[in-house]
Amino acid sequence: MTPSLPPGHEFGTMTDTEVRELVGWAAAESWNPGRHDVAVAHRVDPEAFIALRRGGRMIGGGSVFSYDGAFGFMGLFIMHPDHRGHGLGAALWHHRLALMRARVRPDAAVGMDGVFRMAPFYARGGFVLAYRDLRFDGIAPEGDDDGLLPAEAVGFDALVRYDRRHVAAPRPAFLRGWIAPDDVHAAVVVESDQVVGMAVLRPCRDGHRFGPVHADRPDVAERLIRGLMSRVAGQSVQIDVPEPNAAGLDIVARLGMTESFGCARMYHGPDPQLPVDRIYGVTSFEFG
Repeated sequence: MTPSLPPGHEFGTMTDTEVRELVGWAAAESWNPGRHDVAVAHRVDPEAFIALRRGGRMIGGGSVFSYDGAFGFMGLFIMHPDHRGHGLGAALWHHRLALMRARVRPDAAVGMDGVFRMAPFYARGGFVLAYRDLRFDGIAPEGDDDGLLPAEAVGFDALVRYDRRHVAAPRPAFLRGWIAPDDVHAAVVVESDQVVGMAVLRPCRDGHRFGPVHADRPDVAERLIRGLMSRVAGQSVQIDVPEPNAAGLDIVARLGMTESFGCARMYHGPDPQLPVDRIYGVTSFEFG
């Protein structure tokens, strides 16, 4: 049963100002979101951002992002510290889950990357653990980009097709916005006129973060990661690797990166069975 709200509280779609405020809350929680991440998602799906307000002021929020009804992802679940411990967060979470299920097809999966300590709570809401995503931090080494091709070199349709092999639903509008900013590095590896790897490195409040990194083979993934790191040499970088991808864990170990955080990848509804052996960097803990 969804917990009820006390008088004076209400749910609603976030305003632009509230979305920016939520980004600030995420930064305060050390989530270090990409500088453009939330703005891109908000342009693609503005109805995804849900506020819990008291007296007209946002005190909690989160996103329920829908990929055209074919897949949903819940993220950015934050209660302001002054309003924790009173059951309001549970009410917000259950409200968001009900909205999320209504925004996707009945047979669609809904995913989330939840902090480990909250996994039992999410499990009680019907989410099932699939695997863990582990965050690694490091300093980008000197080097060269090893002749990586810019993503636009293969044409956007080819990029969308390759991305689709690694995600739960097509996401052309999201991907177009994700790689568009001038300070985002997006590269591909092509062999025999076929894309065999793609990677995106985007600026964050602190350094840069990879996501996504998809590759047919470990050597392609390492080429992409090292190549894009060379473009931000000496700066801090982060990458979120699915724990079942042993080759990905080997790559970050060779780069001297250290584990600093992690989330439980969980699904409500069917598990989309993503090819985690070819996912070397999760796109985003917030949007899938």
